[in-house]
Amino acid sequence: MSPRLLHFNAFIWPNGYHESAWRLADDDVRNVLGLPYFADIARTAERGMLDSIFLADNVAIAEYRATHLPQVQFDPIAVLSALAASTEHIGLIGTGSTTYNEPWELARRFATLDHLSGGRAGWNIVTTVTPLAAASFGQRGHPDHADRYERAEEFVAVASQIWDSWADDAIVGDRDGGVWADRAKLRAADHHGRYFDVEGVQPFPRSPQGRPVLVLAGQSGAGVRLAARHAEMAFSGPPSLEAAVAFRTDLHAQAAAWGRNPEQVLVLPALMVTIGGTEAEARARAERLEELSSSEFRWQNALYTAGLDPDAFDPDAPLPATLWQDPSPSTRTDQLFAAARARPDASLREIARRVTGGAGQTHFVGTPEQLADHVMTWQDAGAVDGFTIMGSTLPYELTAFVDHVVPILQRRHRFRTEYTGPTLRDHLGLARPDV
Repeated sequence: MSPRLLHFNAFIWPNGYHESAWRLADDDVRNVLGLPYFADIARTAERGMLDSIFLADNVAIAEYRATHLPQVQFDPIAVLSALAASTEHIGLIGTGSTTYNEPWELARRFATLDHLSGGRAGWNIVTTVTPLAAASFGQRGHPDHADRYERAEEFVAVASQIWDSWADDAIVGDRDGGVWADRAKLRAADHHGRYFDVEGVQPFPRSPQGRPVLVLAGQSGAGVRLAARHAEMAFSGPPSLEAAVAFRTDLHAQAAAWGRNPEQVLVLPALMVTIGGTEAEARARAERLEELSSSEFRWQNALYTAGLDPDAFDPDAPLPATLWQDPSPSTRTDQLFAAARARPDASLREIARRVTGGAGQTHFVGTPEQLADHVMTWQDAGAVDGFTIMGSTLPYELTAFVDHVVPILQRRHRFRTEYTGPTLRDHLGLARPDV
């Protein structure tokens, strides 16, 4: 039997995923603040017939990041809505927090995007790890890990009720009789739970996909459980092939336990890529990025992504043992605390050098042929259904992937040669959910 076709999701970050990428770009540093930057990248991904593009989000930022990185944390749904008019086929996945939004408002915005794009919307569900967001929303404190995931579970259930408040055949369109829609085909959301009280009908019909594609990136136990119940795409960042196989196997087993078809839960782990015409050229590009990296950024970022305040710690002192002796609230925190336990007397600055979270755990450096081989090896091992491609620099790496890696995969019958339908669900082979 032929292998299934691969799926690819392109991660868009200003100038590229590596923190030094912006220092290598040769355009105006302010270009990342304009729509043309995003539109050009989206059209490149679409030219390569990738399934989707993806925008992350930080609803609040630590001030240290302004020193070291371009800060372009626009509202993802607003950007993707603009890109819907600049593209025709590519899926549009945006991040939305279940901790710092309300179900009615966020469900309405994603359903609007699905309508305006002709059925290309996806929602990356996050609970928000950084406690800095709390103050931005007038909250006295950031909810703990368990509380955030309980709220997320309820949030997604409520959003689904809102999206399903119109039957698919509710529109009548009878001009002679004066009936636009059949009121009997409306079913108001009616939810009264621990976190939310929501009643009402979405103020427009069900969107082309029924519901946006649901996406999750969590790797903690709670994150995997939430993904097993709801996610249709998962893009965690496992550090090895063996870990990736174990993650996908566990996720599919848990999905099956919820009565879901595991084949409808796609795994596209994060993969940072640096591509060169030769292996030596690729390594030189990767080494140059590392030469430009900042140790100041590394230790501050290790704290920030672990949900800690960088301004509250001395980088030349060990991480206080009182912290890492407690249970970890997230996967990123686990990584930092594990490094601290391994070297309890080492300074925070030294510890941070050993922490590579997210896509940085699997940084591919090599030629297009080597990357195609890598992708196929992971697929054949049962580790992935594709990858979330995170170019270490943009647009260079994405353009190289589209122009040189995609043709190799097409020749090997591992990737599409044309889009086969108008919606993101069509691209991914996902069923349209019933009401």
